[in-house]
Amino acid sequence: MNSSGWLAFGLGVVLAWMALPARAAEKLKVLIVDGQNNHNYKAMTPFMKAELEKTGRFSVDVSTTPPQKSPPELWAAWRPAFEYYDAVMSNYNGEPWPEPVQEAFLKYVANGGGAVIVHAANNAFPGWTEYDRMIGLGWRPAVYADRVYVDDEGRLVRLPAGQDAGAGHGAQHEFQIRVRTSAHPVMKDMPLKWMHAKDELYHGQRGPAESLNLLATAYSDPKTGGTGKHEPMAWWVPYGKGKVFTTLMGHVSGDSIPALQCVGFVTIMNRACEWVATGAVTLPIPAHFPTETEVRLVAKP
Repeated sequence: MNSSGWLAFGLGVVLAWMALPARAAEKLKVLIVDGQNNHNYKAMTPFMKAELEKTGRFSVDVSTTPPQKSPPELWAAWRPAFEYYDAVMSNYNGEPWPEPVQEAFLKYVANGGGAVIVHAANNAFPGWTEYDRMIGLGWRPAVYADRVYVDDEGRLVRLPAGQDAGAGHGAQHEFQIRVRTSAHPVMKDMPLKWMHAKDELYHGQRGPAESLNLLATAYSDPKTGGTGKHEPMAWWVPYGKGKVFTTLMGHVSGDSIPALQCVGFVTIMNRACEWVATGAVTLPIPAHFPTETEVRLVAKP
């Protein structure tokens, strides 16, 4: 090949390199919604934002609602641009969103957007039928809708409204997570059993549970005020063209955040955001992931 040929070849390689990696290197855009919660969202959101950004995979914005009992004009000014983001994470549990925001959120997910619901965000919006469909199961009373759990033989059990326990939790404690769908991209390569840091172990969640895909459970021990059943801890539900991922882990008491610091929680949060956004997971399981007997924490900022 003569010099002009080598020059043309080199130029072609450079141009190809400039075109393809630039696209591949684009960060996924995540929006965290907070502003009202029965937990300290001011301690939760900055930590979760920082952990997402540490991966190098995400850029993260925060949209904070008006506080409780705000005048209508403040709510009228709150219009998050869901459609701009690859994933929306809800850290919100409070007053209903304005109807235009509800409609925009439903449209966003139905058109292929991804949502991640963290801990008490699944408590939000009782009576909003479409939200119940999106999350599958939520913190609702026993008479509200169906209950889902796993029995000791690993079988999924579904009970109608009114039967068995409604939503609740026992004393906070460390507990073991059991992966139920190890082939799912978020759970892939994760130990089948691992210890989660001190947290509220939710039980008795209720909802329509349509097309619910259960990913992980935890045994709700009667010794800590539990049900004696294996309760859902992580799952996802398709909604239109989109995906909604729920993790019940992530309780915060004041400024104490061990449930968030759990490497298992952080890993699921990060990988869930990537998965609902793209349908795939590239983020690896950390080497310091919790074991079957040992909790592992990331450092608190």
